[in-house]
Amino acid sequence: MNVFGIAEGSACHVQFNLEHASVERVARDYQQGDQVDLLVNSLTPTESSNLRSLVSYDYYHPEFHHCEPEGGPKKQPEGLGSILFGDRIFNSPFQLNMLQNETCKTLCKTAIPAEDAKFVNARIEENYAVNWLVDGLPAAELKQDEKTREKFYSVGFALGDENKGRKELHNHYDIYLYYHSRPNNFHRVVGVVVWPVSTHSLITAGATTPDCSVKTPMMLREDAENNIAYTYSVYWVPSSTPWATRWDNYLKVFDPRIHWFSLINSIVIVIFLCIMVSMILIRTLKGDINRYNAIDLADDVQDDYGWKLVHGEVFRSPNHPMLLSILVGSGSQLSAMAGVTLVFALLGFLSPSNRGALATMMVICFTFFGVVAGYFSSRTYVSLGGKAERKNTFLTATVFPTVIFAVLFLLNLFLIGSGSSGAVPFALWFLVSVPLTVGGAYFGNKHGAISHPVRVNQIPRQIPPKVWYLRTWPSALIAGILPFGAAFIEIYFILSSLFGSQYYIAFGFLALTSAVVCLTSATVTILMTYFVLCAEEYRWHWRAFLTGGAAAFWVWLYGAFYWASRLSLDNFASTFLYFGYLTLISVVVFLSCGTVGFLSAYWAVRQIYERVRVD
Repeated sequence: MNVFGIAEGSACHVQFNLEHASVERVARDYQQGDQVDLLVNSLTPTESSNLRSLVSYDYYHPEFHHCEPEGGPKKQPEGLGSILFGDRIFNSPFQLNMLQNETCKTLCKTAIPAEDAKFVNARIEENYAVNWLVDGLPAAELKQDEKTREKFYSVGFALGDENKGRKELHNHYDIYLYYHSRPNNFHRVVGVVVWPVSTHSLITAGATTPDCSVKTPMMLREDAENNIAYTYSVYWVPSSTPWATRWDNYLKVFDPRIHWFSLINSIVIVIFLCIMVSMILIRTLKGDINRYNAIDLADDVQDDYGWKLVHGEVFRSPNHPMLLSILVGSGSQLSAMAGVTLVFALLGFLSPSNRGALATMMVICFTFFGVVAGYFSSRTYVSLGGKAERKNTFLTATVFPTVIFAVLFLLNLFLIGSGSSGAVPFALWFLVSVPLTVGGAYFGNKHGAISHPVRVNQIPRQIPPKVWYLRTWPSALIAGILPFGAAFIEIYFILSSLFGSQYYIAFGFLALTSAVVCLTSATVTILMTYFVLCAEEYRWHWRAFLTGGAAAFWVWLYGAFYWASRLSLDNFASTFLYFGYLTLISVVVFLSCGTVGFLSAYWAVRQIYERVRVD
């Protein structure tokens, strides 16, 4: 999986627009002859036509037989987010020196046994890419957008090629390093492009020195040992690109018109829903309230109907208030985390130039926003009539993180069993999150329950039969189509980023789409709540949460369609990992949107019944 990372240093350049934002780390100046380190990262599957795997491997995985530096590979320091999403960065034996070109330099000669050749050929067939880093920049292949004809850098380069069923291993690398010159003979690296080549450089009988001009490709035999030489050439190319904008070639938004179309479509949906809600609240409800509050009671005004008829039941405590309040608390925590993360992304602090920054920010925000979960959960719980405040606080602090850790642990077992580098080293944040959740719960209990404008009857009212589309699950699933429809195009790009080893940089579009989804979830939940109250169904609490969160069902269903149409995962581990991560994403959407829907419906119900005179 490809995510954004964190790097050392401080921000020195900010660029913001709807398509992408970037903040670079401190620049490093080189003089002629200075060593420029080339670091190696995990090998990851890429999406050419169809993605075939989700398992990443360490560069020095023993079955690849890559050349190792003297003294063995040394792990490089990484940020938390970089570690969480599978980055494993090591030093390498490549010797790069500023402005010093090299031609057909031998890296090492090695032998690949038949069994390991099968492993390598399988990775070539699955379109695995090699990932390097030079001065913080990823090595890339130069490609051209088929629609706009623009050239851009595609991060990583192919481990090998499949040509008419033959697997050709890339064992020679033409490395083009673009540099920008500064005063006083200082130079900065502003681009890294690699052209990998497959060449059987030891094909001549008895050859000891590789010949990089050999055109015969290097194909690994699966029935015998393979002798192979790894070679590389280095070419330094002057560039007019300043260091501050060196990431622009990497950060490409493919066809931004699709994002604009999605955004405009979403805005039209939310405007339509807001108008409907406004008409209900201003016209229909205003008329009903005026009629109910009329002083002249000579006629049949006492013969109530619709939502007014259930005024004595509407604030009755729902079933399982403990669970509902925990879900609301966890959803508010996730929503706050997402909001703050998007703000930092818009300001440019979470661009791909800062490796792991996105995941790091999400983990930190989720940890510290335990106080938000504690506050909303405790206040919701006491408002719903709950009495076990301490139990509510404990469960809020532990239930959702425990479920997430359990699922991630299960997914990790498959990653470890596959020899993957993507296994997450758990760093439990309970020592920080739990005290903050307790603190938030203290303030929530201190503020007390939300006041209700009408009293609850002692005896519950009988609920009349409902038409099928107002039943819980049909109404929730129908309503969930609208928030999903406002975001499904962005969901496609997010899935491509997570599972297709692509950078996602359209944070401006994502922020606006997220705002539209929240408004859509809120308005559609208010509408459905009003409809069920008119049908004399007063058990609206769980309905509101399920209606708001129902978009998660369509997200999961769309993820399954993406798996069937865009991926070709041919092993159980990758398929299990995909649906495991997809389920986690759907749970996050369910909790966040469900919380927005519930709180919006709660506010609307209080507004309605505050304005009615009840005898």
